[in-house]
Amino acid sequence: MAGGKETPRQKMIGMMYLVLTALLALNVSKQILDAFVAIEENIQKANIAQIERGDKFKSDVDEELTTTPKNAENAAKREKLQKILGQMEEVNKMSDKLLKSIDAIKLEILEKSGEAVKEYKKDDENTILWEKASVCKPIRMNLMAVQAKDQYDIPMHEIVGEDIKTPTGKGKQLWADFNKFRADLVSTVGSYKEGGKTYTITPKAINTYKSNADLVKQVTDMVKKSNVNHMEDDQALSDLYINLTKPERVKVHDMEGIHWIGATFDHSPLVAAVASLTSMQQDVLAARAYALAHLKSKVSTGEFSFNKIMPLAYGPVIANTGDEVELKVMMAAFDSDNQPEVTSNSGTIEIAGGQGTIKTKVSGGAEMVLSGTVSIKNKSGVKKPGNWTHTIKIMKPQGTVSLPELNVLYKGYNNIVEGVASGYDQTILNGNGVTLSKSGNQYIGRVSGAGRTATISISGKNSVTNKTVSLGTFTFRVMNLPPPTLFFGAVEDGGKASKAETRLFARYADSPLKAEFSVQTWELNVAGAPRPAKGSGNTLNADGISLMKQAKPGSTISFMTQVKGPDGILRKKSGVFTI
Repeated sequence: MAGGKETPRQKMIGMMYLVLTALLALNVSKQILDAFVAIEENIQKANIAQIERGDKFKSDVDEELTTTPKNAENAAKREKLQKILGQMEEVNKMSDKLLKSIDAIKLEILEKSGEAVKEYKKDDENTILWEKASVCKPIRMNLMAVQAKDQYDIPMHEIVGEDIKTPTGKGKQLWADFNKFRADLVSTVGSYKEGGKTYTITPKAINTYKSNADLVKQVTDMVKKSNVNHMEDDQALSDLYINLTKPERVKVHDMEGIHWIGATFDHSPLVAAVASLTSMQQDVLAARAYALAHLKSKVSTGEFSFNKIMPLAYGPVIANTGDEVELKVMMAAFDSDNQPEVTSNSGTIEIAGGQGTIKTKVSGGAEMVLSGTVSIKNKSGVKKPGNWTHTIKIMKPQGTVSLPELNVLYKGYNNIVEGVASGYDQTILNGNGVTLSKSGNQYIGRVSGAGRTATISISGKNSVTNKTVSLGTFTFRVMNLPPPTLFFGAVEDGGKASKAETRLFARYADSPLKAEFSVQTWELNVAGAPRPAKGSGNTLNADGISLMKQAKPGSTISFMTQVKGPDGILRKKSGVFTI
């Protein structure tokens, strides 16, 4: 167990530790072993989510390439899509190779422990192997069927060898393969040619650091000194490297310099060893998904991501003679670095923010028709033109109703409703299936019926003549509030959180709705911890805080919560965070 020069006292402590560990291993309780089984099962389920997440990013790019026409205008776009797909294929290839090598270690230690690992039976509680591995998808296992759950000699011998400071077993190659995957993944994502420039990065091995802050500094410095696309890739490359970094040497009790492989698999029961290997696969799959997401982001913005460019003109549809009106003219999708060219048969034009703003004086009889052209260049410099027209009705009283937040009415929510009756100094709104109450210059709409739609009628009243005219009835869809996003502190689901955080929130991450949600109950799972912590309210209790302290940097924690919104509906919300 011990290697190098040690004092007699250190050797004695090491020997006592060996004996104690052996005695404990011989008496591992069934509850502890079952806890390892449960942990491994949860990790496998989390891995499936990561697999599907990564697959979706790649399929999106595949679909974009398939639906993009093969013509001169889209040549540059197709070339970039194909290049990104090539990088994605490389990411999948290296991920699949490491995942399968880890599976091989699992099968070997199970087989040498006398377990049946030749037959696959899906969802059979008496069978260990449920589903075969496929591309970037590890073998689906059922550790509850393992007979020798407390077997530790074989995992120790096969993975570590005889010296926990210098592994000689399968763990030595596993450590090398894991670190090679880290370097190859970062290099694949950060090395490419674009816009006449060549970007490259050859990561060096960083496995020794004083703290997580020190690791971040070392990795950040390495990336900054590399010839990479610093504007687009710095953060992604740093995150990938950091999330795949483990300390090569750790301290176990009073013994310094223990190799990470030795510390992880030393006298580890069979099911615990398999769970640790599955956790490493989770690191691989999470990194794969992150890398594919970053690569996809490079083709979903900044150039045409649509097959047709549709000209769009919008503005007021009613005006009085002599009024100044303002039209917005733009492409239905646009490049922020490639402003459109706009022409109009009337008024002045300003180009900014991907759209043309036209200002003109309204004149004429019943209506005024504005028209012109709008065009934009693709990446190849080919101009794509389109004609636009916009008709303004003049002095024809009519009413319009708008929901500033959304085009639906939400149940159990104070929907803000505005109405304008042009040509009248008073606007009157009435609802069917929705109760309207005046609030300043607006109305608060509360859904009162059980139907799928509600209507709002608008009337205009002349306070001088007291004449009221009905101007129209508008139909709105009735829907439940959308589910919120779970936040751990200020970090939303899928982000990197601090292990010192204690507060949970449920709210909309990117929505104009102002609905408030409260966390009713929560359950916290920490990777590597034997059992979850549970509580109520939005603040972690003592059990939760204690469990958070066990989370290692780079590990994954997950919450399963129940939250309640203003509509009184109790919703289940989960969240996964990286520490």
